[in-house]
Amino acid sequence: MFTGIVSDIGEITEVSERGDLRAVISCHYDMSGVDIGASIACSGACLTVVEKGENWFAVDISAESISKTAQGMWEQGGQLNLERALKVGDELGGHIVTGHVDAVGTITSIDREGDSHLVAIHAPSDIAAYLAPKGSITVNGISLTVNTVDDQPDGSTIFGMNIIPHTSKVTTFGALKPGDEVNLEIDILARYLARMEKVRSTA
Repeated sequence: MFTGIVSDIGEITEVSERGDLRAVISCHYDMSGVDIGASIACSGACLTVVEKGENWFAVDISAESISKTAQGMWEQGGQLNLERALKVGDELGGHIVTGHVDAVGTITSIDREGDSHLVAIHAPSDIAAYLAPKGSITVNGISLTVNTVDDQPDGSTIFGMNIIPHTSKVTTFGALKPGDEVNLEIDILARYLARMEKVRSTA
């Protein structure tokens, strides 16, 4: 379990095929305090530490995970938003995040407004119903608030968010541009509410 509060930016320094894709990720974590088998969210995808050393760790990424995440994100040199798993007693600064990517969205526009940026993302129809103004969304592992929702004729939606300078500075968001794909995870509360409503309507 995570909160969507990014605590480091990692860089993929090595990739290799070993059945699954093995990625070595450099970081600023004190890895002596991270166990083999621990979970680290990498731009929103919960992955397991299978090797580690001073300021680096390795993860195995299945073909399924690659197919469900943003195109090109597992290439050497790529930067990732990192978050270690939530511990009992930790501050819940964002919202409850599972580290399971629900869909891949595409940035449609980035416009400056004061010191911040207004970012619009196209989300596919299978998660459109879970997005609402003032609701939570996880984008590349970052807990963010949805400001606007513009439903499209094909059932998809374009939602807007305000990205403050701090978020751009401490995450990979500052390097994103229109056309880039991003990992999306819907709010777990919205997921359960939708399920309850579905069961109620068929009862």
